[in-house]
Amino acid sequence: MSQTVELPRSAGPDAGLGGSWRVIVLNDDHNTFEGVAAALARYIPGVTLAIGHEYANRIHHSGRAVVWSGHREIAEHYWEQLRDAGLTMAPLERG
Repeated sequence: MSQTVELPRSAGPDAGLGGSWRVIVLNDDHNTFEGVAAALARYIPGVTLAIGHEYANRIHHSGRAVVWSGHREIAEHYWEQLRDAGLTMAPLERG
C-alpha cells in the first residue's frame, strides 16, 4: 500500500494565477457617473446599473474603487474590458 506524502509549498495559496486579484477603477475627469455605471453593469457580473452608480460615487469621492476580485485570468479579462470601455484603470493588485 502506498502513502501520499504532501510536500511543503514553495509559495502560498495565492501564488500564481489563483488567489484574489483586484480590479480597480480610478477617478478621472472624462467619464460621467452614467458612463462608469453603465460600463460596470455591462462587464462585471452581478453589477446592476444601481450598483454601478454606487461604485461611481465611491470612485468620485475616494479616487478609486475595487469593482471585482478573484482569479487573475478573469480579473485581467474584466480589467481589459473596462479599459477598452474608456474607464481609467489602476494596475491589477493582489488582494
